[in-house]
Amino acid sequence: MTNPALRARYLAQSVATASPGQLLVMLYDRLVVDLTQAEEALRAGDRETGSARLMHAQDIVAELRGTLDLSVWDGAAGLSQIYGFLLTQLIKANVRGDADMAASCRQVVEPLRDAWREALQLTQAAGAAAASAAGVAPVRVG
Repeated sequence: MTNPALRARYLAQSVATASPGQLLVMLYDRLVVDLTQAEEALRAGDRETGSARLMHAQDIVAELRGTLDLSVWDGAAGLSQIYGFLLTQLIKANVRGDADMAASCRQVVEPLRDAWREALQLTQAAGAAAASAAGVAPVRVG
């Protein structure tokens, strides 16, 4: 059995040392976990747990939407609209206790998470290649 205090300390250190890209992927990972747990709880008739997970998912999507800089990337406005759609669907899923809606939201989120993860990996690889070309040893964080 794992020690909850050690787990919390590890998680806090992981978050504190993560790059912005890593934090984004971590948020998406947690969002998928929340949606999966909400769906499972609702299918099992556990409305309280399902609701709690859906509310946490709403908090994550609201944070993602609130920190999205629309001036940096041409696709940001479209992503903001997706976040708005997800928020609406998550609220409806919570009000209705609808596991299928939670699953549908997860199906929207997973490809986004995978795309951000791939972008992070490409960025990290490019950074390592540039550092190697410059004769600098890459620094690994996280």
